Amino acid sequence: MYTLDKSALDELSKEIIEAGIFAKRMQNEIHRSFKSDGSVLTETDLAISKRIEEDVARLFPDCGFISEEAEIVKKEDAKYTFILDPIDGTDVYSQGLPSFAISLGIIDSNREPVGAMIYLPRFGRGREDMFVRLDPNGELLVDGKVFTLQDNKDDVKQVTMGSGGQVKMDFSHFEGKVRTFGSSIIHLLSVVVFSAIQGCVNQPCFVWDIVSAHAVLKKVGMDIVYVDGEKFVYTDSFLYEKKKFKKDIYAGTPKAIECMRKILPVRV
Repeated sequence: MYTLDKSALDELSKEIIEAGIFAKRMQNEIHRSFKSDGSVLTETDLAISKRIEEDVARLFPDCGFISEEAEIVKKEDAKYTFILDPIDGTDVYSQGLPSFAISLGIIDSNREPVGAMIYLPRFGRGREDMFVRLDPNGELLVDGKVFTLQDNKDDVKQVTMGSGGQVKMDFSHFEGKVRTFGSSIIHLLSVVVFSAIQGCVNQPCFVWDIVSAHAVLKKVGMDIVYVDGEKFVYTDSFLYEKKKFKKDIYAGTPKAIECMRKILPVRV
């Protein structure tokens, strides 16, 4: 079995944390600009993307690399591909809000999400920051400690949801609460790391917006499926053409997903 070098992963994890510290330090000084699709871009996004791309190329020269802010490095025989969102939640970040993440996901040659390094410099659990790490074939670590899911995540009382998604949903059968943070990674990750959140409804977005959190979800027995029940897959257009997936998704345990399909269906 091909494995990624542990010492190289350790070094890369430190670089992700350093990138997050840099983003936090720069937050009060950034200038907002806009891409052609209307999404927000900052100087911090570009600086982090360049830095992590160089780190991955140096530490893992045989692996592929995809970033929101860089040209795709596609390697046909790569055992793993790293997928970076230098700042997930750029809009809220540019407004000074704390709910943003530096996100690096890893997929294997079968296009399965198998690894993650996610640093939240200002959005921790009872502390200022949070670092989530999952090496391929490794244990899930949250703030350096092995994480074991202990809460009941089947009965959906609270969900996370993107700000643009609420108009799409039928809330007539839902009596719970909705949390919206402005970061798809945080929305998906919250289902695992925050005890009172059981599910996520997320709208179409890009591969770098979900892949690291998807790896974490799968590690604890959860998954992502389309709202119509179709299996979620990493297609060529999603990975290499930088296109959004087409339909809304549910994330959670199998029972939670079935629950959300009943109590939070898409409007028809």
